[in-house]
Amino acid sequence: MKVFLDKKNIIAIVGASDNRNKYGNIIYRDLRDAGYNVIPVNPNAESVEGDVCYHSLSKIDEKVDVVNTVVPPNITETVVRECKEYGIDKIWMQPGSESEKAISFCKSNGIDVVYDSCIMVQRRFFDR
Repeated sequence: MKVFLDKKNIIAIVGASDNRNKYGNIIYRDLRDAGYNVIPVNPNAESVEGDVCYHSLSKIDEKVDVVNTVVPPNITETVVRECKEYGIDKIWMQPGSESEKAISFCKSNGIDVVYDSCIMVQRRFFDR
């Protein structure tokens, strides 16, 4: 997990939201405020916390190192295929966003995957 949480990484938060009550927003703020380079991704948002929000991974100009999914499992299954297409080899599935199909896809395609663990909890552990 530590390699996922290297502050040199660019982390795309798929499912980021401008609604401060949603986990996509809470996770985005938590990582950003802790000094991580995070990029919000949501097809239905123009901005998140005042930052430009990208409608898909394909719209991001920078090389994304890690994708964090905060979306329903069926969306995660699409996201993991996009990650393979764009050469992203680290995916962190927030609890509730994972599926056996998505996890299996990652493992079969050489994508490192973290699931059953919240990125905010682990970040606090590694930032000590």
